[in-house]
Amino acid sequence: MKRQALLLAALVILLRLPFLNEAVQGDDVYYLYGAQHAQIDPLHPLHTHYAFLGDMVDMRGHPHGPLNAWVLGGLIAIFGGVREVPFHLAYLAFSLAAAFAMLSLARRFCPERALLASILFTAVPAFVVNGNSFETDLVFLAFWVISIAYYTQAIHTRSAWLLTASAVAGGLAALDAFQAGMLMPILGLYLWMHDRKWTAGWIATLAAPFTIVAWQAWEWASSGTLPIAVLLGYMQSHAFQAPSRKIESATALIGHAGWIVFPALVAAAFWRSAGWWRWALVGVAGVAAFSHDANPLFWGSVAMGTLLILSCIRRDFLSAWVLLFFAASLLIFFAGSARYLLPIAAPVAILIARQVPTRALIAGIGVQFVIALGLATANHVQWAEVRDFSNAVMDQANGRRVWVDAEWGLRHYLEERGARPLLKDTVLRGDDILVSSELGTPVPITVRAAKWLEKTISPTAPFRIISIEGGSGYSASAKGLLPFEVSTEMVDRLHADIVLERKPELSFLDPKDPRTAAHVIGGLFPDGWMVSEATVLLEVPEKFAALKASVYIPADAPARTVTLIADGKVVATQTVPAPGAYTITAPFHTHATQVTVTLRVDKTHRVPPDSRDLGAVVTGIGFE
Repeated sequence: MKRQALLLAALVILLRLPFLNEAVQGDDVYYLYGAQHAQIDPLHPLHTHYAFLGDMVDMRGHPHGPLNAWVLGGLIAIFGGVREVPFHLAYLAFSLAAAFAMLSLARRFCPERALLASILFTAVPAFVVNGNSFETDLVFLAFWVISIAYYTQAIHTRSAWLLTASAVAGGLAALDAFQAGMLMPILGLYLWMHDRKWTAGWIATLAAPFTIVAWQAWEWASSGTLPIAVLLGYMQSHAFQAPSRKIESATALIGHAGWIVFPALVAAAFWRSAGWWRWALVGVAGVAAFSHDANPLFWGSVAMGTLLILSCIRRDFLSAWVLLFFAASLLIFFAGSARYLLPIAAPVAILIARQVPTRALIAGIGVQFVIALGLATANHVQWAEVRDFSNAVMDQANGRRVWVDAEWGLRHYLEERGARPLLKDTVLRGDDILVSSELGTPVPITVRAAKWLEKTISPTAPFRIISIEGGSGYSASAKGLLPFEVSTEMVDRLHADIVLERKPELSFLDPKDPRTAAHVIGGLFPDGWMVSEATVLLEVPEKFAALKASVYIPADAPARTVTLIADGKVVATQTVPAPGAYTITAPFHTHATQVTVTLRVDKTHRVPPDSRDLGAVVTGIGFE
């Protein structure tokens, strides 16, 4: 058994070594915000705010607990900042822990092929790719599998120590991600099947949900805010649980289920035992998927994902584990990412290893490693080039203000060196540098700008987990529904532009006039809606009597006070009694040739699925 453990450890280390200098990517940046705040308030790392899609949001509404922020915060305290190589070396411990726990489970459920099942587990694409990030996935997976491995041992030995270790691991998993609550029915099922009269065993199944409730209570007692309430507010305001998103996410997850292991292994494992009705449903799913997208990578993945899920409709623990968590994933998740299914990678690997002949299993594992490492390599190159571009921008900024209109790793590396995130109400001025990504630019903004630096990212590895025009839903179903792409096309194009001084041509603006866009500094949209502040640049006409703004406040809008500001000075304020159309007018005198005018309202609201903070509808603004 020691030899198996050593071989597995060597394999995991070899998988991680090429990626020790992996750049910050994806959602890493948000966990690093929590880690940085942990240096100030270690007990409340999520009590901070950060820019997200152009708005400042409360991190207490993040869909994960504080554990990953604590881990990263500890590493920042030790190394004095974000250091890729030592951080990845530290996170290697979670990969090893998950692999060893998997080996323990495989010895119980598949003893004759425990090592092969464990190697298949480490070849899961999401394990290989996402294990190189600082997101919660591998941290969660490690404690999730450890909890189940210890629990299954505890049931058969009646060991209080193993039961306690399982409960502790389950609690840590719960502090990392809310889906840890699914440990309760999964562990409870195993106890029911093997030792249903053991009271201590039933108590231990409550460890994860108890920890979630305890953490919520602690946050409420210490700050007066329930994190789950903040999260639900963001879910509603951003329409994350809209039916269209849920359908996209569910479709993507079915396709990802077909790639937990190489699809040919799924077919080899279940083609005889599936039965006619399962194959009929697989055919229906495949045809439906084909009608949406004829790409074989899509409909084939959906068909094999359907076969895997249907083949788990049986009365054994591993199959029930898969079904329970997969059903929960359809309800919980809205982005359909491949990494969301990592908690069922262990039972799937064991089920496949049990059924597939050894030679075919080894061949499938080999192909799976090639694909997984190809995806990981393309991802590694992408974010390394983002890091290099960010450093090039800051090296050449020469004291200019730098704004980043992007999320993910680009945001991290620019902010690390002094850039600021672009918000919806940010007012840019001439000579500012605006950095954006065609793949992930969240704040649409119209400015006159001169092209300065540009970089096209096209990794040579013929795989893509995300791209501008491709259809890969590996990271998020909003980008497409393919499990990944086989392509050498461009992944992203990065821009750093220098903002030019605006030269207004109009003295009165109608938001629906296409010429208005060139005069909008921020906060005003082509449909007339404004956020809390709308700022425009106007040409001052030779003759004028006053400055005015016409607004319409809809029945469901709470705004009641409207303020007109010219070049930073309040020129008029009006409080209105009820919704309706109003015009605010102010005498104004200036010798300037242009003026910056801001219209401000006191309150905003949201109308899902629109995610904007809406104030009022502007029908006109300018000189009369």
